[in-house]
Amino acid sequence: MAPTAGVPPIPSRDRARGALLGLAVGDALGAPAENLRPSQIRARWGRITGYVTDHPAGTDDTEYALFSALLLVRHGSALTCAHVEAAWHEHLTGRADGSLSGAGFSERGTVENLRRGLAVPACAQHRHAWSDGLAMRAAPHGVFAAGRPAEAARLAAIDGSVSHEGEGIHGGRAVAAGVAAAMAGAPPAAVVAAALAAVPEDSWTARSLRRAT
Repeated sequence: MAPTAGVPPIPSRDRARGALLGLAVGDALGAPAENLRPSQIRARWGRITGYVTDHPAGTDDTEYALFSALLLVRHGSALTCAHVEAAWHEHLTGRADGSLSGAGFSERGTVENLRRGLAVPACAQHRHAWSDGLAMRAAPHGVFAAGRPAEAARLAAIDGSVSHEGEGIHGGRAVAAGVAAAMAGAPPAAVVAAALAAVPEDSWTARSLRRAT
């Protein structure tokens, strides 16, 4: 994909660092307002233009993204559902709190299913399999498969097979594909197009992306 006209090329390492640091910073910025309605946020802080805590920190969004990145460091394009499932057992199901700090319903439901002995794909069948829990950790797949949106989406779907299905998988595929396109310098319109190409046209994810753009 061609870079945006008039914009000097950015080294891929800087793009990768920017993608992951941007994820962590955005997570820390929004953490105090998580699960609050816009009206509640305005009532408490007004318009937020900076951090609202003295010691900002990220949430499970960042931790799970790093967890996915470590899977890619270990397995690369050879990543399988069995690798992901084994990693969850190795690093998550044995924790006293059942997951990484602040984990959402989809992660906790997955850990509970894994503890019950369910394997992929059954362990992903819970009430919150549609959530954004895969999307939040999908950026590393786009970084790894820079310039290859289809490959990024494929890897994200493998990662998500342990915890999500349906729209939950579509969201992760869209994020991974979009990041992969952006890593190659694609302009915004092409990033959105890559994300849309990675999900079914009639899916809720695709409809929401089209409305947002």
